Amino acid sequence: MKGEQDFNPQQPGSSELPTPVPADKYLSMVLLVDDQVMICEAVRRMLATQPDMDFHYCTDPMEALAVAERVKPTVILQDLVMPGIDGMELVRHYRKTATTHSVPVIVLSAKDDPSIKSEAFQAGANDYLVKLPDRVELMARIRYHTRAYLDHVQRDEAYRALRESQRQLMRVNLELERLTRIDGLTGLGNRRYFDEYLGAEWKRGLRTQTEVSVLMIDVDHFKRYNDAYGHLAGDDVLKRVSGVLQSSANRSTDLAARYGGEEFVIVLTDVTLAGAQHVAERLTEGVRDLAIPHGEGRISVSIGVATMLPEEGGSPDDLVKAADQALFRAKAEGRDRVVLHEGPARPAASSSP
Repeated sequence: MKGEQDFNPQQPGSSELPTPVPADKYLSMVLLVDDQVMICEAVRRMLATQPDMDFHYCTDPMEALAVAERVKPTVILQDLVMPGIDGMELVRHYRKTATTHSVPVIVLSAKDDPSIKSEAFQAGANDYLVKLPDRVELMARIRYHTRAYLDHVQRDEAYRALRESQRQLMRVNLELERLTRIDGLTGLGNRRYFDEYLGAEWKRGLRTQTEVSVLMIDVDHFKRYNDAYGHLAGDDVLKRVSGVLQSSANRSTDLAARYGGEEFVIVLTDVTLAGAQHVAERLTEGVRDLAIPHGEGRISVSIGVATMLPEEGGSPDDLVKAADQALFRAKAEGRDRVVLHEGPARPAASSSP
């Protein structure tokens, strides 16, 4: 099994692990690396009558890794004294190469020397035999190491399968969690997500003393549109309006959500009332630009804007109520407009002036 390939420990082969053999069969794939053909033949004869052992040998240590990658042994029998490379060094290369990293290595040595044994185990050997070993003992050790190796491979495969299953389950759970927070029609956040998000941002604003703004948005005369054009057309309007909302609330900390029916809401953080007004004006203009016909006019939105600095004793509901009051005024004053909440930028429950 000699070849012309030079040994290069820095160029390991495929990182693919060998396919595990069914554990109840324990077929031993034995690779002997020894430059003496006579030794190779003697070992071959020892194992020739064993149906559960498949024997291969390599007489050129420079090709040992390449042969191991091709044969995919369950046990490597490794001579220590060979031309070109020290057997101990070759054992170390097995341990550095992905395809042979876990393959059991039984060192064959002409000496029963404790110091050599110690060095072999430190290099990564799993066992040590003085050659030529007793036939029965050799077969027993090959079967033992094969069984241990295949069990190890199968445990690794089972672990990888378990990890992949866990990753898939995590992806499914994340998707389910996402769906519980997303409005199915518009793709915006739903009412539940809005409540959670505003509550979290209110607490953050309380800690950092930064303002929080809410924009309450209502599609003008939406019921009339539904009655005139049908629910499918109405759904399309809500989708197109939600697209404008999403593009208007374009910071990573902004949230656009469907509040219910034809009502929407936007949460803005770290902006002044003037900044929130600017977003609202841009949004109303964006909806007008959709140019969706509605009777003699076109689809428009009314927006109420409120900004508050969170304080102890206050509640996010105060901010929502303030924005809702401003929205009511916007509709009462003729719709298709932005109205700001007229009042202190503080929670109603606060005792501050």
